[in-house]
Amino acid sequence: MTATFPAARLRRTTAIGVLCAGLAIAATGCGEDPDKGTNGVGKLSADKIESKARAAASEAKAVHLAGTLVSGGKSFTLDMRLKSDGGSGEVKSKDHTFRLLRVGEQLYLKADAAFWGQSEAAGKLGDKFVKVPAVDPSYKQFRGFTDMQVLLDGLLGIGGKLAKGAEYTKVGPTKAVLLTSDGGKGGKLAVSLEGTPYPLRMERAGGAGRVELTDWGQQFPLAAPAQDQTVDYGSQLPTTKGTGTGKSPGPSASRSAAGDDDASGGSGGQGADPGTGG
Repeated sequence: MTATFPAARLRRTTAIGVLCAGLAIAATGCGEDPDKGTNGVGKLSADKIESKARAAASEAKAVHLAGTLVSGGKSFTLDMRLKSDGGSGEVKSKDHTFRLLRVGEQLYLKADAAFWGQSEAAGKLGDKFVKVPAVDPSYKQFRGFTDMQVLLDGLLGIGGKLAKGAEYTKVGPTKAVLLTSDGGKGGKLAVSLEGTPYPLRMERAGGAGRVELTDWGQQFPLAAPAQDQTVDYGSQLPTTKGTGTGKSPGPSASRSAAGDDDASGGSGGQGADPGTGG
């Protein structure tokens, strides 16, 4: 008995080891399979994971984007709900907070009187949804904050040499795989391992912002504000002065308050910046 017992025990131990390694089941003495219950993209290369994340984002009907972006040396805090035909939400700069609403091609801007500068018309525009005409130079800049594809294209192009984290992480309650560019210096992108591989969090290169992307595909109502809450700023402009002169109370005179005068400057070569309109 004493001669055969160690050999039998050895055989049983070996069999258990083979079972754990071959089937990767979760049992006593076995390792947990990190891809169990996921969508499987974590097994792909970093480049393929990024490609799938970008494809998922481009096909999505809606998204909630919240976080901070730095453009042209100015920092913006965004909380925007976006879809293909418009968006709504709040944008904060160092000096101002304003709400943006776009329904189709009609853009509305709501801010306090101080945002509109010192003029008689500013009192009429403050705390109202002001219709911004497409011919105004500021239209394209402000529209960029409400354009789902412009924002996503600018955010998700991290570029550089991609690598994926050795271990999975979580963004909120969702399991995710983390991609880094150039060792993290070129940005970081967390991609969902549950359901559709949507981007969940983006950190831009050089500390140029961090945003979280949630509520993918969840539709929301989008409608023009009530008429009594809306002002056509064009009707308030002096007829002898054009927009963009710094003397008008319209959005052109307030672009510097939102940082749009230099928002077209790229940040780390990561694609179009929000506020440029593409």
